[in-house]
Order: sequence, then C-alpha cells, then structure tokens
Amino acid sequence: MTDATLDARIAFLNEACRLKSVTRTTTLCDGSRYENSAEHSWHLALYAMVLEDHAPEGTDISRVIRMLLLHDIVEIDAGDTPIYGTTGHDDQAEREAEAARRLFGLLPPGQGDSFRALWEEFEAAVTPDARFAKALDRFQPPNQNLASDGIGWRENGATWDKFEARIAPSLRDTVPAFWDYIAPKVKAWFSRNG
Repeated sequence: MTDATLDARIAFLNEACRLKSVTRTTTLCDGSRYENSAEHSWHLALYAMVLEDHAPEGTDISRVIRMLLLHDIVEIDAGDTPIYGTTGHDDQAEREAEAARRLFGLLPPGQGDSFRALWEEFEAAVTPDARFAKALDRFQPPNQNLASDGIGWRENGATWDKFEARIAPSLRDTVPAFWDYIAPKVKAWFSRNG
C-alpha cells in the first residue's frame, strides 16, 4: 500500500468522524439527549447482529452490517431529513447523491466505488440484504421513541397515520414479525398520546 492510498483512507476516516456531529430527531432510549447519526449507524449494526435470525432467506448479515455502517454517511453533507418532518424530502435524493459522490470520492477508486455501490444498494432496497437493512432502519427509531415516551414523535408531529404510511411498507414486506411486534405498541402509544 502506498502512502497516497493510506492518506486517502485516513482523509475519508477523518471526514467520517463528522457524522458524530449530525444530530437526529430521535432521542436515546433514556430520553437524555438526541442521538447522532454515527450512534444510530452503530446501533443499527448491533440490531443486525442481534436480530439476524429474522433476516429473509439469502441475507448476508455481514453485508447488511457494512450497509448500515455506511447508510447515513451522506448526512455529513446532506444533513438528516427526519422521516416525519415536512421539509427536505423533495431534494433529499439529490443532496444525498451529491454527498455520496464527494465522500466516497475521498477513498481510493476501487474502495470508494465499492462503498458507494453498497450505499446505492441500500437506497434502492431491492436485494435481500438491502431490504433487511432498510427494515432495521425503520424498526430501531420506533423502539427508541417508545422507550423515551415518544419525545421525537411529539416534537415532529408524528401521528399513527404517518407512522403507518412511512414505516409499515418496509416492515410488513420484509420482516412481518417486526411489524406485528411494533405496530400494536405504537398504536397504543398514539391512542394514549395522540
């Protein structure tokens, strides 16, 4: 490995550190503060490891973990677009694609292309690996919102209808057990607090 290759990799890793500064609208389970996108990515990787027996047949859990570690890196440039928010959705794909070009472009070409392809696969959510990764990305925040008594939901105007429209398709189609587990809990929370 040349010094230039190592320099490029370190530059990418240093830039990736900025993901720790991107604040999300979901709090930690204890409600003490908002999580950042780096914490979210790590937590999702742990979700994949713990819940891998729910993955659809043919899923490669190591690829899922890699996807989850990379899936929100574009938020360094594009910012986090809250799923229940009312702004930022129209140009989100364009902002994130531009961020992916820049960030993965910091790496040596073969590695950068490989990482970007993995990120694009996650975004497309067509392969079993990407569908499971996307389902986990939809499953983790409601669990944290339930644990924190809905701080993120309250502050972002979430409703049961919005939740069902934005979360159900990914969970019902990929891991119905996740939907069957979370839906009654969330519906009951919104019934009490809506």
